[in-house]
Amino acid sequence: MEPGCYEVAPGVHRVPLQMPGDGLGAVNVYALETPDGLALVDGGWRVDTTFEEMERALLRIGHSTEQIHDIYVTHVHRDHYTFAVELRRRHGARVHLGVAEADGLAAVGALGSNVPTDSLHELRRAGAPVLADTVEALTAAEPFHPSDWEEPDHWLAAGPLRIGRRTLDVVHTPGHTKGHMVFHDVRQGLLFSGDHVLPTITPSIGFELGEWDLPLGRYLDSLSRMLDRPDSQLLPAHGDPTPSVHRRVEELLAHHDQRFDAMRNALISLGQGTATAVAHVVTWTRRERPFTTLDPFNQMIATCETLAHLDTLVDRGRLTVRQLDGHDVFAVV
Repeated sequence: MEPGCYEVAPGVHRVPLQMPGDGLGAVNVYALETPDGLALVDGGWRVDTTFEEMERALLRIGHSTEQIHDIYVTHVHRDHYTFAVELRRRHGARVHLGVAEADGLAAVGALGSNVPTDSLHELRRAGAPVLADTVEALTAAEPFHPSDWEEPDHWLAAGPLRIGRRTLDVVHTPGHTKGHMVFHDVRQGLLFSGDHVLPTITPSIGFELGEWDLPLGRYLDSLSRMLDRPDSQLLPAHGDPTPSVHRRVEELLAHHDQRFDAMRNALISLGQGTATAVAHVVTWTRRERPFTTLDPFNQMIATCETLAHLDTLVDRGRLTVRQLDGHDVFAVV
């Protein structure tokens, strides 16, 4: 998507902000017109070009960043949170974040780097210590700015939220992160889905600081609960809007069923194995790429997602797991 400002519904505009060097290309920030100016859903990633890009986009609809009074962030990943903090610093916009993200945000501040320490722990549990060391070295070398991770002005809880003349339902959707929130405008039929429901890809699972607590199980439960809500237009954080949340949720649920089968079949072929061994057998991305063709960061994501699927199958009684030399070894029941 080219930079700009695109109306997706009356009074609602999508602003794709570039993510240099990231395979996703851009993150969608949604600008909602209010009697007092603008409110944003998600803030974007603070890089050198983001402020000028946002200014140019809002100028197209006769607004500026100075008119942004509130920013409602779906989750604490840097491509959603860090530019929200920058807008507060420049213009005083209030930043809102789900209360269950508090521990993760505090952990980032305490760590003082971009090293995903808890994901590295899971890599070692998955039997990938060399990959863990590689990712640790790469992320330790990245610039880290403590000011990007200041606390929000307000911790959001699930429930109704008044934004100008709109009422949005704030819905807790743990899985991608523990405190992920979506914002549902039932009256206008819009779901600001963050990374919870994406139109062409599946969100990463298990890439956050904090205790590993069956993240895929939480994600699938959160997805299923979307089907209990009125169907709406999907306004995702990455990719183009689509007409039906329900249709995409059903596709995502079916996709994960297929991945469960693929990973269980991989274990049958191996006899038993670690999550790393299974990740090498199954393929990745829509292009069915072998694991070895992924860069180290995406190998980490793939390994953590494999581990999340295998842990869920253990929880469902379809696999067994035992410890061997510090690794989890899985087998089919």
